[in-house]
Amino acid sequence: MVERARGLRSSGSPVDVHGKATAIARQMGILPRLKEAATHAPGLTFVAPSGRRIGPSRLGRPRGDDVEIPRADLASILCDAAREGTEFLFGDSVAALQADDAGVDVSFEHAAPRRFDLVVGADGLHSTVRALAFGPEDTFVRPLGLYIATLSLGRPAADPGTVLMYNRPGLSLTIHPVRGTAGAGFIFRGPRHPGAEYRDPHGQRELVLAAYTRYDWAVPELPDLRGQVEGAEDLYFDTVSQVRLPAWSKGRVALLGDAASCVSLFGDGSSMAMIGAATLAAALAETPGDPVAALRRYESRHRRLSASRQRGYRLGAGLLVPATRSGLTTRNLIARLLPR
Repeated sequence: MVERARGLRSSGSPVDVHGKATAIARQMGILPRLKEAATHAPGLTFVAPSGRRIGPSRLGRPRGDDVEIPRADLASILCDAAREGTEFLFGDSVAALQADDAGVDVSFEHAAPRRFDLVVGADGLHSTVRALAFGPEDTFVRPLGLYIATLSLGRPAADPGTVLMYNRPGLSLTIHPVRGTAGAGFIFRGPRHPGAEYRDPHGQRELVLAAYTRYDWAVPELPDLRGQVEGAEDLYFDTVSQVRLPAWSKGRVALLGDAASCVSLFGDGSSMAMIGAATLAAALAETPGDPVAALRRYESRHRRLSASRQRGYRLGAGLLVPATRSGLTTRNLIARLLPR
């Protein structure tokens, strides 16, 4: 397992482990730990600019053994579960791949070159493995005109039991109680083709501030929005993009999770990655002597589920970030009519 960061990261918003991913967690024996680390925020409530709450406070409550968990905790628990028999290489990245019928020669930025039976790129939207094996990012990644940023506020939420979402046209600001230390999430509409500044930490902060300082936000946890964004040490920022490839594998190199397919605005990207990983493992176990055929089976089984999630993008964007004042009014009206 190769990770560019020097250790497990602390940034990112809470994510869901639900549906089939919950069954996988149970099979791995990690479900009790996931429940211990869960956020226990029971639902989502929209908040009007006046401060009035709108809609059902139980919208989106986890069902059964489903959990919502901070991304860093999920990563830590998964790594602990895989630690026995797994080599972890932190602070490094793949620099080159040379595949043949029998394996893959891998060069790293720092470590010595090595040869592997297969390589799985589970390295996210901006996948290095995908770029090396399949081609440039802009061939497969399509920005959708939405941006997302998250940061820790370092203080408890005013309402420890509810996720609150404040909206203005084209903007959403979410306060999540997490587990005692609140987090803020920003999803906003912007240029469909972002400039170079979206990769620069200073430019990322300026993009968030340019979008959100146009309004006054009656958010108790954010009395100084500018200061909080400028001073954040763990700001996560990225474009919301769609990844589409004609194939997820090339010989003995395959892609998994957001590297192969993404758009998720509801926190289920982690669940999809876990389901995809389990599907890949099962396919490899069926024909351990023929990994190329196994990679093709994994894709044929998992692509249908992934495609269904991608089709829900427009609905999710319209619900979370209405583009216009009239769209926001309509969303709020619908929310008022939903049963509590």
